[in-house]
Amino acid sequence: MTAPSGSFSFPTPTRIGPGVLKELPARLAALGVRKPLVVTDPGLLKAPAFGLLREVLGAAGEGSGWQVFSAVQPNPAEAEVVAAAAAYRDAGCDGVIAFGGGSALDAGKAVRLWVKRPDLTLASYDWQADWAGLAPCVAIPTTAGTGSEVGRSSVLVPAGEQAKRIVFQPNLLAQAVFLDPEVTVGLPPALTAATGADALTHCIEAFVEPSFQPLCDGIALEGVRLIVGALPRAFRDGKDLEARTHMLAAAAMGAVAFQKDLGVAHALAHPLSSLCGIHHGTANALVLPATMRFNSARKPGLYRRVGVSCGLDCLLMPPAEADRMTIMFLMAFLKRLGLADGLRVRGVKAELLDPLADMAFADPCHTTNPVPVTRDDLRRLYAECME
Repeated sequence: MTAPSGSFSFPTPTRIGPGVLKELPARLAALGVRKPLVVTDPGLLKAPAFGLLREVLGAAGEGSGWQVFSAVQPNPAEAEVVAAAAAYRDAGCDGVIAFGGGSALDAGKAVRLWVKRPDLTLASYDWQADWAGLAPCVAIPTTAGTGSEVGRSSVLVPAGEQAKRIVFQPNLLAQAVFLDPEVTVGLPPALTAATGADALTHCIEAFVEPSFQPLCDGIALEGVRLIVGALPRAFRDGKDLEARTHMLAAAAMGAVAFQKDLGVAHALAHPLSSLCGIHHGTANALVLPATMRFNSARKPGLYRRVGVSCGLDCLLMPPAEADRMTIMFLMAFLKRLGLADGLRVRGVKAELLDPLADMAFADPCHTTNPVPVTRDDLRRLYAECME
């Protein structure tokens, strides 16, 4: 038997816990950042979370000690990142604070590429070029979902296109991360559920991705355990700081785990966001059970240890039965969070199934699924998820 081989690379200095945001000015000073550009979305400007950030940065003075770029939209477009880089240069900034959900974090990290090379386009981007010396970045998530704060990539929509593109670059990794549950307290229940489902999908898909990454596997399974315990609590009571802390940890863990890569659920979810406008976490939740059934039918036992992490007594069950119990548990779990509707209820029309399948098959995530999928498989999965 040939011994397995793999590679491991784990992320960046991270502070977690209630009130850690107060340490931000000291961390900025240590990074040599005197005038950061805060990259966020317009909805956050009047939210309590931004008030906490303003209070922490207030001594420097908005407009003089720090600047704000708040034009980031869901599924951030290349043009928004280009505009943020121009704002960075015009204001004489020397670092970035990426503040918000996955879109703001992705945009904030990516801004530094355009700061370094103003003539860059996504079409011309070469991840193997010299990207050393990017501006410092501090990442502060206001949701517990994508884990983008600990990621080495950004997901952007190129100019003139609808499909998302993953921009991978090891130097995109933030120099510091603050996971402060007080920042997430104001997150509405529906968004708490959707972002949490994203983190759950990351953990599950990363665990069953077939490459040899035992460190990631252990992190993924612990992430599942944390989410199953904490997400319903955070959904019911947004002020539950322990649950919020556990969810921030689990979201970051999911992103660390999917260094392995993801699978067919994400290949299906990405087009649902870019073509149909469905929140990414919601899209993952709506397709996850069907993809798990598809994978298990071809490779029984994939989800047995996921079930154990969910608290199920399925370790000694036959493989297919352990998978069935795990999938049924997760379906009920997502239903309690309001995430069990079919795609039709979410506005997806039957005539979109073929374009969606084409886009999903072009998405690289399905290539690292634990079992192979065809374009027709993807269309059938979309059809199964319609009701």
